[in-house]
Amino acid sequence: MAGTDSGTDSTKTTSVEYGAEQIRALEGIEGIRLRPDMYIGGTDQHGLHHLVYELVSNSIDENVNGHASYALVNLHADGSCTVEDDGRGIPVGPMPDMDNRPALEVVFTELHAGGKFDRKSGYQVGTGGLHGLGVKAVNACSEWVEVEVKREGFVWTMEFAEGKVTKPLTKLGPTEATGTKVTFKPDPTIFKGVQFSYETIHRVLQDAAFLNARLRIRIADDASGRSDEFYYENGLEAFVKHLNRTETTLFPNVIQISGNAPADAGGQVDVNVALQYNDGFTETVRCYANGIYNSEGGAHLSGFRTALTRVLNSYARKEGIIKEKDVNVQGEDFREGLAAVVTIRHPDPKFEAQTKIRCLNPDAESAVSAIVGEHLGKYFEENPQVAKLLCTKGLRAAEAREAARKARDLARDKNKVSGGGLPEKLRDCRNHNLDVSELYLVEGDSAGGSADTGRDSATQAVLPLRGKILNVEKAQLIKVLANQEVAALFKAIGISPMAEDIDIAKRRYGKIILMTDADVDGSHIRTLLLTFLFRHMRELVKQGCVYIAQPPLYRVLQKNRRNQKPRYVQTHEEMMGELLDLGLHGAELTLHHRPDDPSPNGKPPRVFGANQLKKLAEVMTQIDEPLATLEHRGINLAQFARAHSREGELPRFRATVGFEEKWFFTKEEREAHEAETRPAATAPTDGAAAPVESHISELHEVRSINKAVATLRSDFELDLRDLTLPPNVNAEPVFPYLLSTENGERKLQTIRDIVPALRDLGGRGLNYTRFKGLGEMNPDELFETAMDPSVRILKRVTLDDAASAEEIFRVLMGDHVEPRREFIEKHALEVRDLDV
Repeated sequence: MAGTDSGTDSTKTTSVEYGAEQIRALEGIEGIRLRPDMYIGGTDQHGLHHLVYELVSNSIDENVNGHASYALVNLHADGSCTVEDDGRGIPVGPMPDMDNRPALEVVFTELHAGGKFDRKSGYQVGTGGLHGLGVKAVNACSEWVEVEVKREGFVWTMEFAEGKVTKPLTKLGPTEATGTKVTFKPDPTIFKGVQFSYETIHRVLQDAAFLNARLRIRIADDASGRSDEFYYENGLEAFVKHLNRTETTLFPNVIQISGNAPADAGGQVDVNVALQYNDGFTETVRCYANGIYNSEGGAHLSGFRTALTRVLNSYARKEGIIKEKDVNVQGEDFREGLAAVVTIRHPDPKFEAQTKIRCLNPDAESAVSAIVGEHLGKYFEENPQVAKLLCTKGLRAAEAREAARKARDLARDKNKVSGGGLPEKLRDCRNHNLDVSELYLVEGDSAGGSADTGRDSATQAVLPLRGKILNVEKAQLIKVLANQEVAALFKAIGISPMAEDIDIAKRRYGKIILMTDADVDGSHIRTLLLTFLFRHMRELVKQGCVYIAQPPLYRVLQKNRRNQKPRYVQTHEEMMGELLDLGLHGAELTLHHRPDDPSPNGKPPRVFGANQLKKLAEVMTQIDEPLATLEHRGINLAQFARAHSREGELPRFRATVGFEEKWFFTKEEREAHEAETRPAATAPTDGAAAPVESHISELHEVRSINKAVATLRSDFELDLRDLTLPPNVNAEPVFPYLLSTENGERKLQTIRDIVPALRDLGGRGLNYTRFKGLGEMNPDELFETAMDPSVRILKRVTLDDAASAEEIFRVLMGDHVEPRREFIEKHALEVRDLDV
């Protein structure tokens, strides 16, 4: 931990006593809220999405045990998320050994409480739940949670806030359905950001559908309107074909293997494997235990690799494909171009960490090795053409590896003769201590020259890159080594090809920093560099040695001021925040009478000063996206508020019965309506019309809107009408709000216009320009904004999900055009500030 040296003797006793009063006993939920990292893996995006995965895994466990056919994940505009299934529903009855508290409450609030400890009663098939912590972590890390359970003929509901009960178990209307529905909103005081990523969750849910054949999974996003549904009859076969969609396969059929073996603790280990080879050079193997993705593999991966190597090696030598004089073919050679999925179900799984990154069961390794070895051996005997093809591919891979090794050794020898052989364009630094040394990989000679002039030559080295380097995703290692630009990167960084595990500690620089322009070409060059590092120096990425420089996007100058030093603003969001702050300086908002004001004589004009206006702007910023989502549904806020608001609130539920719409504020009202419109169990008599089915949807964004409106009412004496356009007077628009700032005035029709108007007025006193390229900066600017360790911002490149990184590199950088086109079409509307 960094800190200042006070000069005191740290061994001296401090004045603070250490006694019984310093000991704290945290209750379960409180402990999770204080130290969430150990339960969900962090408070970053990884931990945020882990909350969703915990709930989805419970739905999948219901499916695996034969009780659920679908799972739904819905991302809402207010930042909340719903996970729903049609399983048995969490029990709601009283628990005598827990003071007769409802089982639903205990499951959500008591650590190590759940239905997966007793395999005889709750879950017979192996599941991912081990510790009874998942839903407790979701509850503890959420601002609020709403649970609906359908079971025992009724709908039951319960609500929580920050892990504690806020609404006790309530029995609603009758139902014949079963299932669990959990809606939660992550707590912004715990997470660094509370914006869910549709793509991240999409990928995990699709994998879950692959692994659980005939489970229907749907994801929807209210804000963007995007939705996808996954359903696969033969999940593992579809999974492998999906992994190979960017490659050219060597044979058409996916090899599928299944079997079981006794588990050490009783029961059996179920093993399912699917594999297919392509003509590429990389290995892609996904490993799962009880439906949980194990990013670091573990025992089942070791068993699979051992069996594959053993069977192929034995077949190749028996058939004379590999002879004694040939190069030594290793396991990695037989796995070149392999795409495979290895999944097991274990009655007592053991994982590394709560996030289950590695399977640790020794019997899983032996089970997978035996089953894969037996079935693969039979398959090769029955399909000799496939076996010979794979053995030959392994031999060619070994020969290419040996040729690359010789090329690497030859390059080393040449470097020794020439005295190091560093790249000619490298502007090296004097101090190569890994704690302080840095290598900047810079786009182009122009930016390289500026970086060279402005850098601290004691610790910062610069290597200008000429254009775009080789796309290593499409090239074999021997071709990669023959490329001059790539060879220069190997030499400059000081890591030899194929030896990164050995050489990484001997690298010449502690940090490798990519610094490219903020345009399309710069993004392409950065992607090529990341592809190279991911494929050939992955250990650098794993150990957090690779960074992306974040030069500022804006240069800011005050108007009409001479000899001033420019300021720099890092991001678009920061620039918008600064413009808002400038607009608020000395600002006032005058509220005049609205034509639709219910007061007989209207309210007298009121004035909000800068402090009140700032608080009002914060509320409007929070409510902006929920209001936009409501309008995206086709709901006009003004008409909606006039027709359906009650005591200043909007209804949360919409029911459609034929062509008629009905609106409800509470779950109790919704359930009463459902009871009235529920079709009778008996068929209608002859001539009688069948009842019209009622479709009910929940407007999740209304919860945030109502909360904001309550704040507007209590703190500002404003209401829903102030969010809508006032009625015209004499066919002329009315502007009841006058915004006055140091830079001018602006008449407004609604308070929703306040934030854009403040930003516009705040920017009138500035000249701010957006940088497009590093070449636009002089050396002093470049050092000050992107290279000075005291002020610069670097983004560390991490490998949180190697499988996701593997896939995106293959999609974007591989030979096949169609997956890349699909990616571009899918994300085209998400592009912001495109510079072409």
